[in-house]
Amino acid sequence: MKKVKLDILGLSSSVDSQTGSFALVLKENKGDRRLPIIIGMFEAQSIAMEIEKIIPNRPMTHDLFKSFLKKINFVVNEVLITDIKDGVFFSKIIISDSTKKHSIDARPSDAIAIAIRYKANIYVDERVLDEAGIIFDEAEVDKKVNDDGKVKTLKDFSVKELNKKLTDSIAEENYEFAARVRDEIKRRN
Repeated sequence: MKKVKLDILGLSSSVDSQTGSFALVLKENKGDRRLPIIIGMFEAQSIAMEIEKIIPNRPMTHDLFKSFLKKINFVVNEVLITDIKDGVFFSKIIISDSTKKHSIDARPSDAIAIAIRYKANIYVDERVLDEAGIIFDEAEVDKKVNDDGKVKTLKDFSVKELNKKLTDSIAEENYEFAARVRDEIKRRN
């Protein structure tokens, strides 16, 4: 099995807010492929809180898991997304103590929520990325052609226009572009 390193690109709420699902978009560390995974509201909240460094009043489940591992002298080495069957992803959390490694079966959303608490790498079996990944040309994603034929990038849009593009991108489930628009808005603030 060949492992491919992934980074978290973004987290967006689903267009159908009734379902309470979110899209976690992972990107290939050295490549153009993206891996979108639909996750639940609680896992999305846990991931977002850790990314934003928000400390809850009481420990969340993933924080509890980290505290438990610390008490028994284990660390999380990495997370590996191992398989996809009928649209469902499978993963393992690789932990170790001073003597040996163990592999724990987990949903990718839980595994990633735990991995970010340890700053552990996230990997995917290349076969899974080949099957479920989306090729993404980052160089072309934010370019638009004006009526006069000139290329316009995100840097050329006003904040008001960017906010509209962000709303439209999320409605179209174009989460990669939405993340780029969000980053451009944050860069300006």
